[in-house]
Amino acid sequence: MPEVVLEIASIAARAGAKIAYGDKVEIDGAETVPVALALYGFGGGSGGAGDQQGSGGGGGSISIPVGMLVNRRGTVRFVPNVVAVLGVGIPLTAVATVGTALVLRLRR
Repeated sequence: MPEVVLEIASIAARAGAKIAYGDKVEIDGAETVPVALALYGFGGGSGGAGDQQGSGGGGGSISIPVGMLVNRRGTVRFVPNVVAVLGVGIPLTAVATVGTALVLRLRR
């Protein structure tokens, strides 16, 4: 089992920027490259108690389109996907706020 997990991790690491940046597309004379936040994780294990043996593994991934790079007449700029940025930013802000409040409360 550990060999499978290592092989999957190796494939994911080699993918690198290809996961976060899409293929170049031309739209109305401007070159655009989609950009995404890509997260993935894998795990596995084996063991057992006494005569029992067990093993397992799993993985998952998520890709959130955060915007695109636009090259128009030699000027490159990032155009955010507002819906995706808010979809990630609001929960992240909420978790950070609650976490900070709990830490401050425990320090009293």
